[in-house]
Amino acid sequence: MNNPQHDEQNEAGDVAAEHVRIFDTTLRDGEQTPGFSMDRRAKLRMAQMLEALGVDVLEAGFPQASPDDFAAVAQIASTLRDTTACALARCVPGDIDSAGRALEQAQRSRIHVFLSTSPLHREHKLGMSKQQVLDAAVAGVERAMQLAHEVEFSAEDAMRTEPEFLAEVFSAAAAAGASTLNAPDTVGYMTPVEIAERFAWLIANVQRGRHVVFSSHCHNDLGLAVANSLAAVSAGARQVECTVNGIGERAGNAALEEIVMAMKVRGAWFGTDTRIDTKKLHPASRLLSELTGQNVQRNKAIVGENAFAHESGIHQHGMLKHRGTYEIMRPEDVGLAETKLVLGKHSGRAALRQRLETLGHAPGDAAMDEIFVRFKALADKKREIHDDDLDALARGRDPDAAGPWRLTRLDTSAHLGAGASASVKLRHDDGREVAEAALGDGPVDAVLRAMERATDTTLQLTRFQVQAVGEGGDAQGEARLAAQHDGRAWNGHAVSTDIVEAAAQAALAIVNRIAQSTPAATPSPQTTKTKTLGAHA
Repeated sequence: MNNPQHDEQNEAGDVAAEHVRIFDTTLRDGEQTPGFSMDRRAKLRMAQMLEALGVDVLEAGFPQASPDDFAAVAQIASTLRDTTACALARCVPGDIDSAGRALEQAQRSRIHVFLSTSPLHREHKLGMSKQQVLDAAVAGVERAMQLAHEVEFSAEDAMRTEPEFLAEVFSAAAAAGASTLNAPDTVGYMTPVEIAERFAWLIANVQRGRHVVFSSHCHNDLGLAVANSLAAVSAGARQVECTVNGIGERAGNAALEEIVMAMKVRGAWFGTDTRIDTKKLHPASRLLSELTGQNVQRNKAIVGENAFAHESGIHQHGMLKHRGTYEIMRPEDVGLAETKLVLGKHSGRAALRQRLETLGHAPGDAAMDEIFVRFKALADKKREIHDDDLDALARGRDPDAAGPWRLTRLDTSAHLGAGASASVKLRHDDGREVAEAALGDGPVDAVLRAMERATDTTLQLTRFQVQAVGEGGDAQGEARLAAQHDGRAWNGHAVSTDIVEAAAQAALAIVNRIAQSTPAATPSPQTTKTKTLGAHA
């Protein structure tokens, strides 16, 4: 079923069939959020990813805000080749001139000028009359037109502005040369029905040139940013301003990945699409998390860890029959390798058998009955069952069995500008004691290297996650590690008030599980082995 608005717009010769431009403001509106700031090098890496993703316009920053922001915008602008480089500026000469200088080396440049238009902002923020706002908007656009290839005008707090006055300001900005008119929901106040009605009204009442594009910029204060953005698209907006992972002021901006995939999955409804390479959505999300140190919530749509994960036995059974039963898009479409059937207390026999077979086990019906009972008992104690747990169950061992290695001593030392060192002492069930030391980039890295050497085990770390359990200075730290060894994935988990110790115990859990899965060798005589500090840097 198609949205009837599209047919009406097409008959009127409007631009409904054009693609929706993705205006990414991760490095401006997103980066100014507490906890998400990035240095210039990180911004450049993210900008390169965003261009590879295929965003149409990249708002690189606010050059007048600081010398470093100016330098970052200038560097990014000189680097982009296919994506339009954009800089933000208030409708004041100094801001606009600064933006123009920062964009001088851009292949395609846009100055994004903005000015508040709502009664609340006019009175309490600007102290300006309607005529003064109108004059300032026109002057700002005209000045920016001399310094960039194109100009976008934003009416800050547009959705709380009198519609007639907003249309007047937009008409004047378009006449002055603005090719994009942005009507932001600055405080996340609107609902989808209201947004659609407002955009339809503006498109019908603003005097504009044929090629002027209407843009939506929605905030998520009521959790409606994506819904409102899509409602604006349905009403004829052909640019959406958004951020990766939905980061931004207060509760955030509209999430780029959600908007893009909504239009891809429901293309027949929207009648339009974006030019985004959706297979790079997940890598872009992960890079942003890496650069900012802020994890994505597990249940986040599209890019969250649970977005393509199924634990319920009913859902898993359906997925094994046909993935379309519980998935409306493929994980491959957003850059993930495959759907994840998470094994936990809600999982059923079919998913368990399928995973055991993948691990090389083919239990008969009687053995499967026994394994399933033990699996359910283990699942009641653990949030998630990993492959190494299943391997132990299939071999008739206790997945939570301690040993053979135990940590008896741990010492770490950090060296300013020179990494860290660590020494560990381990005791084996056969009586051996091994002491090792190593250098690393930090205390955790040094501990892992020392533990590898002590146990003759090579681990390729694929995930290291730390989070606080509780509050206060004496809160415990929870460490979760994932590593590859001999082509298999292994997981470890531990909790301690000392986060380095938690990481060490999590790594030891992995080493022990590997040891438990390996046929026992002939015990060596009881010895104590000590080695000097390793040469690992």
